Amino acid sequence: MISKLKNIICGATLGLALLSGLNTHAMAEESKDAAVAQAAVPVAAPAVAKAEASTDNPYGLQALWAQGDIVAKGTLTILVVMSLGSWYVILTKFFEQAKVGRFAAKTQETFWQAGTVRQGTDELSADSPFRFIAEKGLEGASKHEGILGAIDFNTWVTMSIQRATNNVQSRMQDGLALLATVGSTAPFVGLFGTVWGIYNALVKIGMSGQASIDKVAGPVGESLIMTAIGLAVAVPAVLGYNWLVRRNKGVMENIHSFGSDLHSVLLATAKK
Repeated sequence: MISKLKNIICGATLGLALLSGLNTHAMAEESKDAAVAQAAVPVAAPAVAKAEASTDNPYGLQALWAQGDIVAKGTLTILVVMSLGSWYVILTKFFEQAKVGRFAAKTQETFWQAGTVRQGTDELSADSPFRFIAEKGLEGASKHEGILGAIDFNTWVTMSIQRATNNVQSRMQDGLALLATVGSTAPFVGLFGTVWGIYNALVKIGMSGQASIDKVAGPVGESLIMTAIGLAVAVPAVLGYNWLVRRNKGVMENIHSFGSDLHSVLLATAKK
């Protein structure tokens, strides 16, 4: 009886040991598989990221010019010309207004300290608008004879100075009409390019029979570049126009003041 119990206990112990060994082996295999899977993930992720990074964008400004027809290229060329023209006007008018400001400062220093209007006029620069107005005033005062003598001298001198002032104002406003035109039409030119590009993209999609998102979004998004360019051309033109008009007002205030003072001096000189 005792020997049977010993045999049963020995068999049970041997079975438990065998089950424990199997469980340990299974856990080791699972740990090994998990380690292999974890080691494979970092290797695969950079490979996928590298593959995505190496994909070039087939759409853009360069592709728009290379694949565009004559209408698209003509529209883009018009926008470029409008942008160059507006920036040229903005820069040239800025330097011109700054130059007139320097002429105004010199006129205040030299003209009114001269002995006569003629002497003060000769001391001014040849391209100064103040000298132009002074010469026209002197010319009007000296040519008040014949049929013109029937006009009152005060009225005749006023007309001469006013005509010269209007001429200067007209020259100061040269180019501003171009800025206004560019600012008002450039967005519509860009919109026309976008509509034309979307039309061509939809025609190509319809002919190919493929309406997936990658076939539709790319060409349509590329066409929107024209609208962005149109806005990029229009915004500086509008801002430049408003800025130059405001500076012109300050310049013309100095010119009108000079003309009014010159008119008074010419009248006083004529009476003497």
